[in-house]
Amino acid sequence: MARQATGAAKREAVAEVVRDDKFNARRIELAEAALETLGELGFARTSLREIAQNSAFTHGVFHYYFSDKLDLICCCVRHYKAKCVTRYDEVVATATSRDELTEGFLAKLAATLQNEARMHRLWYDLRSQAMFEAAFRKDVLEIDKSLEAMIWRIASRYAELGNKRPASSPAALYALFDGLFQGALLKHLAGDKAAIAELLDEVRRLLPTVC
Repeated sequence: MARQATGAAKREAVAEVVRDDKFNARRIELAEAALETLGELGFARTSLREIAQNSAFTHGVFHYYFSDKLDLICCCVRHYKAKCVTRYDEVVATATSRDELTEGFLAKLAATLQNEARMHRLWYDLRSQAMFEAAFRKDVLEIDKSLEAMIWRIASRYAELGNKRPASSPAALYALFDGLFQGALLKHLAGDKAAIAELLDEVRRLLPTVC
């Protein structure tokens, strides 16, 4: 009997994991569907009902999988940024010279600013809201840390290719690059045709001085 009970408990534990995996997979599917609307309208101007109206899912479905709009937005941004932080890994892994790393990094930097501006805008919106909304802070801090590590991987490899060490801390480098990117994003969204090119020129000049 004891063995049967133990076996039943194990089967139930496995079933619970499967249910959790399916539930989380569904949340990710809904988050993907919501990203375009959130990226277009931003946090303050978007409700679950508006997100549902712009997707193939009902308002009730969103309510079932997310406790509220804050839960949905955090899931959306976590999911998007989880993909972002690996964007440059192939360049870092394959570059054999500083020039090769620089050009690969800049090409991907330009592409994400050009093609994913609304998603980046949503991230900065969320990060600003975290100053006021406690529910966002844990996720924002974790995402910031992962982005800091992303920049550090690029800087470390660039320095290594020049037989040097980065001249600054990971936090300082991230603040520097993030500030440049956010400024370029704002200019780009405002219609400045030179914003991307100016960012690339700035980063190209900056890399040798900090790495």
